[in-house]
This record gives sequence, structure tokens and C-alpha cells, in this order.
Amino acid sequence: MKGLIVVLALVLAAALGSARGERELRRLRDQAPPGSRPHSVTITEFGAVGDGKTLNTVPFQNAVFYVRSFADKGGAQLYVPKGRWLTGSFNLTSHLTLYLEKGAVIIGSKESSQWPIVEPLPSYGQGLDLPGPRHRSLINGYNLTDVVITGNNGVIDGQGSVWWQWLRSHELNHSRPHLVEFLHSEEIVISNLTFLNSPAWSIHPVYCRCNAINLAFCISNVKVHNVTIETSLDAPRTDGIVPDSCSNLCIEDSTVSVSHDAISLKSGWDKYGISFGRPTSDIHINRVNLLSSSGAALAFGSEMSGGISDIHVSHLRIRDSYKGISFKTSPGRGGYIKQVAISDVQMKDVHVGIEFTGNCSSHPDDSFDPSQLPVINQITLKNLVGTNISVAGVLAGIDDAPFTAICLSNLNFSMAADSASWSCSKVAGYSEMVFPEPCTELRDPSSSSSICFSLSRYSAIAIA
Repeated sequence: MKGLIVVLALVLAAALGSARGERELRRLRDQAPPGSRPHSVTITEFGAVGDGKTLNTVPFQNAVFYVRSFADKGGAQLYVPKGRWLTGSFNLTSHLTLYLEKGAVIIGSKESSQWPIVEPLPSYGQGLDLPGPRHRSLINGYNLTDVVITGNNGVIDGQGSVWWQWLRSHELNHSRPHLVEFLHSEEIVISNLTFLNSPAWSIHPVYCRCNAINLAFCISNVKVHNVTIETSLDAPRTDGIVPDSCSNLCIEDSTVSVSHDAISLKSGWDKYGISFGRPTSDIHINRVNLLSSSGAALAFGSEMSGGISDIHVSHLRIRDSYKGISFKTSPGRGGYIKQVAISDVQMKDVHVGIEFTGNCSSHPDDSFDPSQLPVINQITLKNLVGTNISVAGVLAGIDDAPFTAICLSNLNFSMAADSASWSCSKVAGYSEMVFPEPCTELRDPSSSSSICFSLSRYSAIAIA
């Protein structure tokens, strides 16, 4: 039924013209229940035991292998009932819905042997923590289409504390795994679940790009909505949602509380990201609650060598975080961060409200080229309100590559006692209605709002 609806939408789009057709496609897709399938199996049919002790890696692998037979019949649902389902890493397949019932908890094994070793991502050249290969994520998808991970607020728990301890004690042999990772995939939905204690990142879509001939039909290639992500606030470098060299991705109506960056947009690391050349673009983030104890609630980079552009963020609530919004890069990165519009943000109890830095000095190896300078341009932040902010903003560009067209509009930060306001160097931009008054680099009388990436311009395009 879902396939028929999409086919009808395509026909209508061609018949009605691109603008009306796109609106009709949205309407018809909304009518199709997400992940609805004509066939269903239960994990217990494959010998799984939900006692929190029995290892269920093979049952999950066998169940996914079985539902492949329904790929040309509308796909299938793999149902996980109430229980604690201990497992190692397993792969998904196309046209699959993984559904976790209320009270269902998929638990990642504490045995590193249950997380196989795979090659590093080509845009990074090494793993997150160490040179060489990395551990495969708990739930994986490679070159897949039409996959849904959802439920009735079920839980996926990575039991990451053992990995954090191995990292701290230098006992890791390979880089830590993530909870969920999709590579080279499209039509992915992740919703209505709680993700706990990832060894590293919780949700990592990478190289997920729309392959439609007509890009007008790429409404949301990857969608993450109504999820809760939590890790211990003293865990080392645990990020929440990390869109990485992806396009047409939407994150909305979610809550992320982690130790490092809550949402972090990336696109590869130094020469590996430059040569791979896959940007992150057309990303929409709306109505999310974010907390980052030691990183940034919303981060761009620092691994951004493939480029990041056309990013639209609105209605963020940020609290109890070290940094609110951070743009990070370094000489050697190359690439760009440009055409970013962020609006309607509420911050409370944040140490640094806004950060731009060109001094993230980590590199995958010593062969990086410091002459590969990044471009940071056309970043607009509008309608920001902050309470108990220690530092309004720290903006530091790069020699010979200043950050330009940084625009602040209608920003009001209530500062904490004994706090600083702004610190700026090697940046240029425009500001209006900003308190406390920003640094002179953002108040150049020769600048005007015409240099800014405009939210109003984007809104006009979106409804055309």
C-alpha cells in the first residue's frame, strides 16, 4: 500500500507541476503509516530469550536474514516484545521495520568480540579513537533502502561504561563502536525510541544521500524524530546524533543529553574528507532539547573537510551545557561551513553561548596540509535568548582565512555574575539588536544585512 501511495504521488507530481506536485507528495506520504508492513515476525520465533543474560546475536542475525525474503512483497516487521534482549552487533536489511514494544530493551554485549572489526570510514582514514580499523556499531545498515527503527518507546542500551573505561585506561585495541549507523542508505526513519549509553555516538547516518533522479522528491531522506538520547554526563566523547556527509536529513521533536556534542554535523577529516568529497547539506533541525556537559549542544565540525552547507535550525532549547552553538575547524581541514540559518533558540545555564574557532588541532595523522584552509561564511543566528550565560561569544578565525558574513540578529543574553561578553579576532560580520553589545568586528558600519544568509529568503523558497 505504501509503495502504491508513493507511485501515485510521483504521477501526480509530474501531472501537476513541481510545486503542486511536491505538496501533494508530502500529503500522500503523511497518509502512509511509517514502517507499515504486510508481514511480521517476532524475535522469539528465532530462539531469542529476553532474560538479559542469554546472548541473542544469532537470533537477530537469523531473523534479519529470514525477512529478506519479503523484500519484494512489501517488506516485513521484526517485532521485539517486552524483555531484555542481550545481543552483539547485527546488520539490517532493506524494506524492514525493527519495532520495539514498550518494555523492550535491546542491550549491547559487554564482550568486545561481539562487535566485529571493520575498516575505518574512507572520509576519516582512521577510527574515532585510534589509527586503523574500528568496531562495528550495534545496529548497522549498509546500502539499504526503506528501513524504519521505531517502537512504543522501547530502549536500545549500548552498555557503554565498559568501553569508556577501556578508553580512559588505554586498553582499547580499536576505536569504539556507535549504537546505530547507516552507510550509503536512503529512506531511513528512526523514531519513538530511547537510546542509552552508547560506547561512542548514538545515531550516525553517514554517506546517506538521495538518489532520486528528480531531487524535488527528496523531502526527507533520513528522518530522526521523537527520540530520547542519554549517556552519562562524564562519559568520554559521547555524541548524540551525527549527520555525516549526508543530505536531505531531518531531526525533530527529540531530546539529547550527552557528555560531548549533542547534535554534531560532520563531513570528513582533513585530506581524507577532502578527497572523498561528500558534503553535508540540506539538513533541517527543529524542536529539539539539547544538553552537553563538556561539548556543544549544537556543533558544526570540527571534521568538516567535505563541506557543510544549507543548514536550517529552529526552536532549540539548550540547558546546562558547556557551549551552546559551536562552529569548529582548523588549518588542514579545507572544506567549508556556509549558508547556515539558526533561529528561535532558548539557552539557560550555558558557559559559552556562541563559539567560532579555527584552532581544533586534532588530525588523523601528521601528513595534513596546513595550507588547506577552511571557508566559514554566511552564518546567521537570529532570535536567541539566553539566561545565566557566562560568556556571550568567543569568535576566533584563522590567519589568512577570516570567518566572514557572521550575522547576529535579535539576540539577548542575560549574563551571569562576573561574566565576560564577547571576544573576537579574525572575523567579520553584521549585527542588529544584540545584547550585550557585540565586538566591533561584528559592528562594521560598512556592513549591512545584505551579506547575511537570510532566514526570510529560505522561508520563501520552502513554501514556493
